[in-house]
Parts: sequence; C-alpha cells; structure tokens
Amino acid sequence: MVQNLKYIDINADVGEGIGNDADIMPYISSCNIACGGHVGDLNSMVQTIRLAKKYHVHVGAHPSFPDTDNFGRVLVTMTKSELTNSIFEQLTQFYAVCQSEEATIHHIKLHGALYNYAAKDAPTADAIVDAIVATKVRPTLYVPYNSVLHKKAENLMPLAFEAFIDRRYNDDLSLVSRKQGNAIIHDKNSAWTQLKQLVFLQEVTTVSGINTSLLADTFCIHGDHPHAVEILKYLHAQFTIHQLRLQR
Repeated sequence: MVQNLKYIDINADVGEGIGNDADIMPYISSCNIACGGHVGDLNSMVQTIRLAKKYHVHVGAHPSFPDTDNFGRVLVTMTKSELTNSIFEQLTQFYAVCQSEEATIHHIKLHGALYNYAAKDAPTADAIVDAIVATKVRPTLYVPYNSVLHKKAENLMPLAFEAFIDRRYNDDLSLVSRKQGNAIIHDKNSAWTQLKQLVFLQEVTTVSGINTSLLADTFCIHGDHPHAVEILKYLHAQFTIHQLRLQR
C-alpha cells in the first residue's frame, strides 16, 4: 500500500566518460557530476546536467584532487590553501554551468582519495569546508557518518550521510582499499543484501563479519563499476517487492 512505501536516495558518480550515464540515470535519484578535478570539462558537465534533468535526477558536484592521471584515486600532497583553491575553482565552474542550464544545485559529494582522506584528516576537511563556504552556496554535503568531515561541516551546511552499495567496509567503517581483492562488491545479490541491511537495519557487515551500526541517508553505486547498470536494474526489481521507491 502507498502509505507503507519507503523512499530512498540512490546516487551515482557520472560525467566521467564511462559511456553508461544514459543507462544509469533511470535508476538513480541523485547524480554526482565530475567537475574537472579527476575528469570532466564544460561540455561533459553540460551534457550530464541535461541528462539528469531529463530523468528528474538531483544534480550534484563531484570535486576531486586535481589529478587526471590517476582518476583522483591517489592522495595528492597539497597545502591547505592549494586544496581550498582547487575545490573552490571546481565548484564555481560547476555552479556556473548549472546556472546556465537552469539546474538546481542539490548536493556536493567528494571523489575518490579526497573523499576518503577528508573523512579522517582535519586539515583536508577544513580545506573542503572553507572552499564550500567561500562559494556562498550551501547545497547538501554528502559525508560518511561520524567522519571528521561530518564534524567539521555539521554546523555550517546541510549534510546527508552516505553509505556504499558496491564497496566493502573495514571494522572502523572506512572503505576497504581498492588495492585489496575484496574491496568491491561485484555480485548483484550481495549488493542488494548490503543495501537492504543499510536501509532497514541501519547497519553493515564488515569484512570481519561484524554487524556494525551505520546511519545513511543516501546510498552510492559507482558509475564506473563494470556491472553498475546490471546491479541497479536488479535493485529496482527488489524495490518493487520490498516497497521501496526512489526519492526524486
């Protein structure tokens, strides 16, 4: 029955040149659009924003360490001011494109190594917060619950806590390194099991087999996951059975 429906936010990283954005959009409610740090340019931002609007998907910025060589997935040594300036430039460029496309800026979600490092390193988190504050725009910031970035940003901007559908967790709730063979969930059934546990039980099973509390408002699948579309289609089949709907 309608009153029993539960609405959830599924987000995905897009605009990264993978070529599957049009296949992903029907199955998500929020998208994180690369804005030049690890990949992306003005044209890709415009095209991805237009695609998101077509499918009524919330538009978000996906800034990164300025590192196109490594797709933003390795730590880049920068001063705090250098990082603040880089993120500020990525965001303001993205916001200008959103304005030209008459798209509402819904959220910000950091990419790759920057996401992971800002979750635990105070100067990095401070640099991110400073950059966002300097733009004078306050979209929702997607953060890991109880992370350093959560604590630094919580009184300055709206937050949504994020968990991952396609990544395994360590016992301290950090993500298992991509260098490890068990870091990524490839199987659609395992992805659904993790999402279902997160949504209905507010917990996740770590790689050690420990069920640990994890609060989340939004759930991510990576657009460059080789089985992203297959997993998303399977999740939607399960949504029908379990009275879940996308929060658009």
